Amino acid sequence: MDKKEFEIFLDTYTNLPRQGPGNNESTKKALENIKDLPAHPLILDLGCGSGMQTLEIARNIDCNIITIDNFPQFITELNIRAVKENLSSKITTFNKSMFELDFEPESFDILWAEGSIYIIGLEKGLIEWTQFLKNGGYFAFTECSWLTDQISPEPEQFWATNYPEMKTVSENLEIIENLGFEVINHFTLPENAWWDTYYNPLKANLEKIAQKYGPEADSVIAEIYSEINLYQNYSNEYGYEFFIIKKG
Repeated sequence: MDKKEFEIFLDTYTNLPRQGPGNNESTKKALENIKDLPAHPLILDLGCGSGMQTLEIARNIDCNIITIDNFPQFITELNIRAVKENLSSKITTFNKSMFELDFEPESFDILWAEGSIYIIGLEKGLIEWTQFLKNGGYFAFTECSWLTDQISPEPEQFWATNYPEMKTVSENLEIIENLGFEVINHFTLPENAWWDTYYNPLKANLEKIAQKYGPEADSVIAEIYSEINLYQNYSNEYGYEFFIIKKG
């Protein structure tokens, strides 16, 4: 992807409810598995995007949330939404890379990462990020996972290119447990968490992008549509799994 294509790609993902699969119901369901929190827990939201899940957490518990994302336009969107909902006093945003974290060890009660841990890699993220998590703290994250061992050629080829490290849910559970974490719960995101707040708004954005950029956007648009069509045809074979785990 060249510089212009990357510009178009980022533009495609702005002004969306979120930048990956998920919904408020799933965020709240994961949050309900987290018990015995201290007063005003400190939460780190890694790869927050425009912050749909950040706002849902802030609505549901009295907390302080630190969010990080590498793209300033998403941070701006989150800040605007937080002000509109009168939640900005709970949320502190940082435009920084998840590869350059410099927080104090064991400083957070909860880590949250919807759709972002794959960027650093599941095992690496579990090892490196949880150094910032208190003993007894929780880590809630989603990870794209195979839902079956019988994988069709088309999704197998697509994900071999786009996420070759992708594993089954059971393989991911094994990684988590081998690293010494307690699995509190896990569940697969429902299909509407892909369509209602992600793919359908994304498709509407693609129409605007086509008008704005013309033929320059053709390759980006084609790539995104291929992903959307793949999920429509093979949603029974892969999905996002929400894991809620505990340290120590």
